[in-house]
Amino acid sequence: MTGPDRHEAQPRPAAPAEPRTSTALDAAALWRRARGFLLFLAVLLAAGIVLAAFDSGRQHAALDPRSADPLGSRALAQLLDERGVTTRVVTSTQEAADAAGPDTTLLVTDPGLLGPAQQHTLRTAIDLSGGRTVLLGPRGSTARALAPGVESRAATGDELRAPDCALPAAVSAGRAQTGGDVRYTTANPEATGCYPDGGRPTLLVLPATAGGDTVLLGNSALLHNENLAEQGNASLALHLLGSRPHLVWYLPSVAELAESGGAEDKSLLELVPAGWGWALLQLALAAVLAALWRARRLGPLVTEHLPVVVRASEATEGRARLYRKAGARDRAATVLRAAARERLAALVGVPAAGAHDPGVLLPAVSAAAGPAQPQPPARDLTHLLFGPTPADDAALVALADHLDALEREVRTS
Repeated sequence: MTGPDRHEAQPRPAAPAEPRTSTALDAAALWRRARGFLLFLAVLLAAGIVLAAFDSGRQHAALDPRSADPLGSRALAQLLDERGVTTRVVTSTQEAADAAGPDTTLLVTDPGLLGPAQQHTLRTAIDLSGGRTVLLGPRGSTARALAPGVESRAATGDELRAPDCALPAAVSAGRAQTGGDVRYTTANPEATGCYPDGGRPTLLVLPATAGGDTVLLGNSALLHNENLAEQGNASLALHLLGSRPHLVWYLPSVAELAESGGAEDKSLLELVPAGWGWALLQLALAAVLAALWRARRLGPLVTEHLPVVVRASEATEGRARLYRKAGARDRAATVLRAAARERLAALVGVPAAGAHDPGVLLPAVSAAAGPAQPQPPARDLTHLLFGPTPADDAALVALADHLDALEREVRTS
């Protein structure tokens, strides 16, 4: 092979790789930045799937006597059945009213969900039944509608309280879980209040007109399966619900609530579960502390060298292209005229505060143009330095040329 052929067969040197800037991210860098967020999403998704799997086996709601869940009441229903008390579940106000009688205890699990018409029907049944009615956690207008003369307030402190009354059921049970949600006040001298919170009872027994009574219980936690074995919860629940041979367990249904127009309007604070107010306050305080911690100064400011140096002409050209792309002739003309007025004011001795005042700047510029050059009329200077927006790009370029010519004229005068 000849010399020239060998020379042509030799591989050419590879072109030098272009330098990577600090903003160029490859796949590895993107993964490093996104993996924390993706891991968080994966954990959140897994937690949602696990919670959904656990919740999928729940067939009954809270306080349902057929439910063996922690918040159900199957254990209490079984204890009542062992003592000869039959339990019947109803889901409508009319069924509950029809089943009420002198040998029946009517338990209303969530009175706050009842509408005005349902409350009136239930109140009529309470007055005429001669039996016992147990209302769990009624408050506000619901408490006044179902138990006239009773006012309710939010309870404070521990749920577990001492009876501090002469009611046989409370004396036999002793300490029980009745507080934490609602406490009651009434002017009825025949009422019996137990388990007080700040002097106001969380369990209130009111005599009814037909010989029965109405029991207002501020907290339903003692009826739950998970709490029934604690302190005197079981004893108090059995005395309250087992005083008659029949128990009607009223669980308002969704269909009935839809027909009646829904539950009463509640304030935002009433919708927040007990205990969540303090939790939200602690979370807000933690967020404020975290913000203060992250916002603190970690030391003196330092100078950071830019990865590249951009010439002023390139920055100006780039800015001009952005103006042209956006069609912002008004903004471009305003910037050109303002900069020209400031430079001219410095050349003719006008203070910076008067650079944008036509009455101050125009006479000084007109006088500084000098006798050697033909002075443009005052109206031309006004149009040039304070005129309207150019009609097109050519007029904008002409404006820039005229401003440069005027500045050169003032400099050379």
